[in-house]
Amino acid sequence: MNKQAVSVVVIAAIGIGFGTGYWLSSTNVPTQMAGMRSQVPERKVLFWRNPMNPAITSPVKMQDDMGMDYIAVYALENVPRGDADDGESAESTGTVTIEPVTVQNMGVRTAIAEQRDLSRVLNGLGRVDFNEERLARFHPKTSGWVEELKVNETGKHVSKDTILLGLYSPELVAAQQEYLVALTNWEAVRNSTANQMKSSAKIILDSARERLQLFDVPDHQVNELERNRKIMKQLHIHSPFSGQVMQIGVREGQYITPQDELYLIADLSRIWVNVDIFEDELSWLKLGDRAEMRVRAEPGRIYTGKVSFIQPVMNPKSRTVQVRLEFDNTDLLLKPGMFANVTLYVDSQSNAVVIPSEAIVRSGSREQIFVVRDPGKFEPRIVTLGVSAEGVTQILSGVQAGERVVTSSQFLIDSESKLREATAKMTKAMAGESESSAAAMGDMSMDNIEMGKMNMKDAQH
Repeated sequence: MNKQAVSVVVIAAIGIGFGTGYWLSSTNVPTQMAGMRSQVPERKVLFWRNPMNPAITSPVKMQDDMGMDYIAVYALENVPRGDADDGESAESTGTVTIEPVTVQNMGVRTAIAEQRDLSRVLNGLGRVDFNEERLARFHPKTSGWVEELKVNETGKHVSKDTILLGLYSPELVAAQQEYLVALTNWEAVRNSTANQMKSSAKIILDSARERLQLFDVPDHQVNELERNRKIMKQLHIHSPFSGQVMQIGVREGQYITPQDELYLIADLSRIWVNVDIFEDELSWLKLGDRAEMRVRAEPGRIYTGKVSFIQPVMNPKSRTVQVRLEFDNTDLLLKPGMFANVTLYVDSQSNAVVIPSEAIVRSGSREQIFVVRDPGKFEPRIVTLGVSAEGVTQILSGVQAGERVVTSSQFLIDSESKLREATAKMTKAMAGESESSAAAMGDMSMDNIEMGKMNMKDAQH
């Protein structure tokens, strides 16, 4: 009986062992199959997207308003390739690879990011005006009558020392008489041994000559007076400098006083342009900033000048400050009173990395560009923008000089990039769920093994 009992126990233990092994092997099959399935790409639909507008998606298959079926987006489709064999880092999420023929058909154009000097641009409407530093308002220094008007046309160009008019003045006649008397006395005592008398005569002569000069009597008439010893009824008044006669205040035969303005003469070889700048733009502006100007009278011509003065007072109605620009006008083509389109280059940045402004994709919350990594491969980059001017924009971060960026059709590339980025995120989320499920099944398998071991121990006892 004891042998038979032992035999029955042994046979029962062997049966239990075979049963436990079969059960354990059967529980491991799903885990192994799951591992094999994870290695084989499955075409599992993540979502469906609108065929006409890729930004519109749906979790279920449907049709758009035109009756067109939504396109399926699969879990393993368009997923960025990861670890490279040569040790390079994985491609950034959203990198797009397009066939060369498709790139050409899309009309993709590129440009190289370059390093150059750049300035912020301010535009405004300017008004051409006289240069007040080159403006003369001529008044006589004595009263008299205009006997001859040498320059009688407004707008006429006069050179320095040009005779403007002939003036008869009793004061000038008296000054000439005093000078002739002083000159006669000096000649009489010039060779005398009486030094005091000679010195006094010399002082009187110099004083009389200086009085004529203070009345603006020209040197050539003073010399003529000395030669002829004859008083001149008419004395000349000369132009103080070169310029254009902008206004004539007298005519022949008119009685004038020092209060009368005879001529307004302006040197237009250098002119001013006044432009109004808003108060929120003043912080960028400083003296010496470069300015460009265009006028309708000279199509295609660009005048180059600089900021010479910033008014200290703001206009309370327009909330602007008047800024003065100075330009060269040697050909006299710029006329006071003209309107001009002014461009100010302020807030200068040296050695800035710039790209064409059309290369930037602006989404409202961020600015993005696409960098050409390889032929047909485009990588999205988030960039920080700086100054924009002359059709280019400064890039503070995100791109280096020498990199090639996409300047056209980037919106089509951006749509595909966003789809790939969304697909990658959803695939990663699903992969995380799969790993969690596999880990849970693995824990259940370990619990089953422990239970099997415990059953075998009980059977042996």
